[in-house]
Amino acid sequence: MKLLSSLAAALFCCTRLMAGDPVYPAKAIPDSMQQNAHLVKRFEEITQTISGPREVNVVTRYVLTVLDQEGADATMLVRSYSKQVDVRSISGALYDADGKLIKKLKQSDIKDLSVDGDGSLMTDTRYKVHRFYHNVYPYTVEYEVEERLHNTYNLRSWMPQAKKDCTVESSRFTVVTPADYQLRYLASGVGDKPAVTEKGKLVYTWEVKNVPALADEPYSKEFVELSANVLISPSAFKIDDYEGNGATWEGLGKFGYTINAGRDELPDNIKQKVHELIAGQSSKAQQIQTLYKWLQQNYRYISIQLGIGGLQTFDAKTVAAKGYGDCKALSNYMMALLKEAGIKSYCAWVKAGDGEKYLNEKFPDDDFNHVILCVPDKDTTWLECTSGTLPAGYLGGFTSDRAVLLLTEEGGKLVHTPAMGMQDNRQVRTVNAVMQDNGNLKVSSVTLRSGEEQEDLHHILHVLSKDKQLEVMRKSLDLSSYDVGKYECREKPALVPEIEEQLDLSCNAYATVTGKRIFVVPNILNRSIRKLDADSNRVSDLVLKYAFMHTDSVTITVPEGYRAEALPAPVALQTKFGSYSAVATMKGNTITYIRKLQRKAGTFPKTDYNEFAKFYTTIYRADRNRMVLVKQE
Repeated sequence: MKLLSSLAAALFCCTRLMAGDPVYPAKAIPDSMQQNAHLVKRFEEITQTISGPREVNVVTRYVLTVLDQEGADATMLVRSYSKQVDVRSISGALYDADGKLIKKLKQSDIKDLSVDGDGSLMTDTRYKVHRFYHNVYPYTVEYEVEERLHNTYNLRSWMPQAKKDCTVESSRFTVVTPADYQLRYLASGVGDKPAVTEKGKLVYTWEVKNVPALADEPYSKEFVELSANVLISPSAFKIDDYEGNGATWEGLGKFGYTINAGRDELPDNIKQKVHELIAGQSSKAQQIQTLYKWLQQNYRYISIQLGIGGLQTFDAKTVAAKGYGDCKALSNYMMALLKEAGIKSYCAWVKAGDGEKYLNEKFPDDDFNHVILCVPDKDTTWLECTSGTLPAGYLGGFTSDRAVLLLTEEGGKLVHTPAMGMQDNRQVRTVNAVMQDNGNLKVSSVTLRSGEEQEDLHHILHVLSKDKQLEVMRKSLDLSSYDVGKYECREKPALVPEIEEQLDLSCNAYATVTGKRIFVVPNILNRSIRKLDADSNRVSDLVLKYAFMHTDSVTITVPEGYRAEALPAPVALQTKFGSYSAVATMKGNTITYIRKLQRKAGTFPKTDYNEFAKFYTTIYRADRNRMVLVKQE
């Protein structure tokens, strides 16, 4: 009976698509829905029906109008399927600007893909992919997809606005559950309506209309915090042969611990290796560092998404034999190595990503995408086991300063990874330069970067060739014409890693020579790259995600016979966001320039944004202040 109903729904959709009647003409879109938009969601209806512990049906129908080329990529339909998810049907159609049918989707047009085979990913998930390639704008696409989930762990949530430049005319989300099912949800930016009982079932419905594009605001909250959404997360659930309860962080973490328990047994040869490596080492910190370094040198990262949603790790013996693993497998393996050494540690689920720190701590939900390792102690050590280059104990911007879920025997514990401060994230540069009377400049600089300030360079040094490294470095310089004489980097592994960069340049016509005067910007290598405009209509609070400090000490030796005719006025700014100072002096034939920038981390009300914009714009201008030298008669 259920199969007949599904086929009838698909037949109805296909019949309607084939009729060719005008559907959603682009001219019907209000001007307000086109403002700052590349894509308009004309209509969306998602119905998620929970019938049993392993029976969830999701039917999604939506209509998108593409206004220009920038909105086209977002119309690609991608649906994954695996042991846990079936894609039961897909139908679709393409319409012109007037809403007239151009083409309907043929089943043969749908690609069935796997992302295996690139050397970095192993997965049992496959993908149904389709896109209507059309380049006459505007045009409209329509899709209907029916999916069957074979668990109640991975329930679908709802975010009607897919991206900032997508407006939404209408979107509705409906969840149908048995009368006795405890649905856990959290609605943000959308009215919270109570469930309605219909035919012995509970029906939850949320809807939004006429949602405008979100402005691209600098230093804003994360998109998920600004856009309307409804999070759906299970209480009691089943997935494969496992049961759990996600109503609390404790219960969610208990499930994560249970499905991976007993997978930390090492083979005998590796046990022996552990004791060889730490022989004579009495310090716990030294043992951790030794075993972590051995892991980095002998095992490599491969993304593996096999089994129950990628939640269950390969066991330690498999990692030992294969020489590779994903984040959970390598973390579990490192946990096993430490266990053999008598050191207790726990795997931790984390939402990883540079600048993607948001997690609603009041609503337990598996919004995690990565696993790291925690070695609890008076000075807790955190280990990123997928990295072959990071020092032990350093997480970096990818996973630092955010809530994570420890998986322990007693259940999950929500804790925070450490945040680095201003003293950790430093850039200290010393520049010695000699200027000729034609304005050419020879520059020798030494720059020490630490913490998050060195992470981009660290990645470049370990991923790119020497030529590519030079290319990236060249693009970072705000200089019109120059030659590179020397470029060398030396890493200094430590709890907070450092990189020392040495750079020699010959800058052609750096200073402007006019008659007997030379105009020169004493800030040679560290000029702020952006000024910010005031915005009285800002939506988001101001978010400064990490603290840092920059210090520049510059000396420029100028030709004999010149004196300072005009020096830039000293600049000293002290704000709630940080401080900035810049001072240029001249003694004899030597210019000395000292620049200091300290920026704090934190969240500030949106009403503070204009003050912050003024702070940054003042820095931008001060960094480009010139001094005037005149040749003495």
